[in-house]
Amino acid sequence: MSNWPALDWPAWRETALHLQLMTQIAGKVRLALTPWLNHGWHVALYVMPRGLGTSPIPSNAGPFELEFDLVDHRLAVRMADGSDASIALGAGTIAGFYAELMAVLGAFGIHVAINTLPNEMPDPVRFPEDTQHRPYERAAVEAFHGALCRVDSVFKHFRTGFLGKASPVHFFWGSFDLAVTRFSGRAAPPHPGGVPGLPDAVTREAYSHEVSSAGFWPGSDAYPHAAFYSYAYPAPPGFADAPVRPDAARFDAGLGEFLLDYEEVRSAPDPEAALMAFLRSTYEAAATLADWDRAALECDTGVPRIPRRL
Repeated sequence: MSNWPALDWPAWRETALHLQLMTQIAGKVRLALTPWLNHGWHVALYVMPRGLGTSPIPSNAGPFELEFDLVDHRLAVRMADGSDASIALGAGTIAGFYAELMAVLGAFGIHVAINTLPNEMPDPVRFPEDTQHRPYERAAVEAFHGALCRVDSVFKHFRTGFLGKASPVHFFWGSFDLAVTRFSGRAAPPHPGGVPGLPDAVTREAYSHEVSSAGFWPGSDAYPHAAFYSYAYPAPPGFADAPVRPDAARFDAGLGEFLLDYEEVRSAPDPEAALMAFLRSTYEAAATLADWDRAALECDTGVPRIPRRL
């Protein structure tokens, strides 16, 4: 039996949306206090052994971090001087969570104003006004974290096979997905924008250069299944028809990207190998068809304690 946990989006949808909104509040705190980094890399969260964390955030009161502990189900607020506090994660309202986090930050002398309108979500309601009571199913959250840990490990291994510019493996709270991106080094044509809930200036800055990007999301109303994706911007001619692995992977014309359902990976004899095949073959399709300088950009995937071969 696979040690990758089962994920059922329809079953935990309400909990997932609750968790997503909470991560958006924490992410927007980081966004408000952190200098802009290319491609929005400064806003993301990172997979941690116990959940999702921000890394250090600068503030007038000193550096601090926020970590969603999805094992003990609390949001930890930790200051560089060793002081800390926590907020329980559970059923409730986003308005209540927002007020509690702002009060905790204020008690540490951190006063931050964020854009309270959720991003990339249908029919957004500002955080202080969102009084809808939402569930929080601990088992579902723990399964999601277990999946993130396994995916994060494979994504990081995949990232070691590239010498060019590449993003960290990071979690975007707007789209609620884990992603890793490779760059050709060439500028891209201006992105048309139009991403719901995302300012065009942010989208255009994120896609200022050619990319091959892959990621994982737990599901959405548009595609109610946990899945892996891979796309290129700009997509080179023939990309949609390129052969990729494993056989269950397919191109979705509506989304404009290759998809591989999480369950196909989870049920494979070797889930890590199946996912790595998807990552490599979709990247190879993008890089070959777009005429990237693959000889200069690629290297063998990393091995512990062995320096990269020159």
